Amino acid sequence: MATEDMLASLGVEGATSAAHALSLPAEAYGNDSRVEAMWAMKAYNHAEVYFNLISSVDPKFLKLTKVDDKIYSSFREIFKELDIKVLNQDDLKSNEAKERWRPFCNQFEGVVQDFNYGTLLRLDCEKDYTEENTMFATRIQFFAVEIARNREGHNDVVFKSKSGKS
Repeated sequence: MATEDMLASLGVEGATSAAHALSLPAEAYGNDSRVEAMWAMKAYNHAEVYFNLISSVDPKFLKLTKVDDKIYSSFREIFKELDIKVLNQDDLKSNEAKERWRPFCNQFEGVVQDFNYGTLLRLDCEKDYTEENTMFATRIQFFAVEIARNREGHNDVVFKSKSGKS
């Protein structure tokens, strides 16, 4: 089922209970498809808001968290060679990558709210969120990659193309 179909299937009743349901521990649900749809809706909404933001505000000036500087410096210290312009799934999902990401992510527990929640991350930063250009990542991975993309000028293409600036 496509993300938009899953979102539409929630309806008003499902959407009104989403905030409460998403605050409960995962163990309370098992593999409940309604909860998966709510998480998908939350991740999709986050992605949509973020893309609209980088489309309308010069990304160099965005501050995504209170600790952007710490996230960026730690990210680039650990992942110096990571090509953030075009990611592939293995950059975050391979066994080797998971071993490198785990300590990075865990240092932000209690520092970045919901640091390990799932969110959507664009693979190619010059393109919009599409099924082919999106992967699931933790919120701190999203912040690390997108803060770096903003600071290093990789998201400028989106801003310039959407705002008509050159």
